[in-house]
Parts: sequence; C-alpha cells; structure tokens
Amino acid sequence: MDRASYDGMPSDVLVVEDDPIIALDFEDTILGFGVKTVRIAANVAKALELIAHRPPQFALLDVGLIREKSFAVAERLEALSIPFAFVTGYGADATLPAAFATKPRLPKPCSTDALKALLKNAGVRP
Repeated sequence: MDRASYDGMPSDVLVVEDDPIIALDFEDTILGFGVKTVRIAANVAKALELIAHRPPQFALLDVGLIREKSFAVAERLEALSIPFAFVTGYGADATLPAAFATKPRLPKPCSTDALKALLKNAGVRP
C-alpha cells in the first residue's frame, strides 16, 4: 500500500464533519493537495466503522457533531497511533479533554495554507 504521496501528504484522510457543505469543501481542498482518498463521516458511528474497515493515515475531526463530540473517534485513532487534528468553530475556547490538549487544532473556517501545513508530512509514519 502506498504510505504517502510524493510530497509527504497522507494518501488517505478521514474527515469527520457533520456539515455536508464543509465536508465537501474539505474533501475538494484536500484532494487538491494530491491526497488520493478522502473519506467523510458525519457521525461517530460512521467514523468508527470507516476506521475499522480501513484505518486512515490521517484524520480531521470536527469537535462538535450533531448531538455528540468526536472524542471517541480521537481515542480510537490514538489507540491505533494514527495522527489526527481537531477542527472547530469554537476557536481557542474549545475545551478538549486533557488527553487531547496538545493535539493540533484548526479553527473553522481555516485557511488553505494552514490545512496544507497540517497535512504536510502527516502521512509519513515510521
């Protein structure tokens, strides 16, 4: 399996986002960076299903989903040593569990450059 694209981008990214317009925007932008596959999950159950089927190389997690938080997905990714970052419309005020306080975080909306920098080299794992 191809571990990462030529420029250090992961080849498979999971986006956990409940807003379909934002999810499609992330997908288009990430594919534009040269990532081969972007999978979308709108809720925790679907995200966990996708991870169980085929773990991604990187994941972007919206903190606040409809009626739930994405922390169960973060826990699963952490257990599998899969890098991930949180995206949130709550900015720096978003409270994360202590276990995830040091994880990368992007505001929504985020700049294309910030997203690209976050993904750069994320697909390269020892």
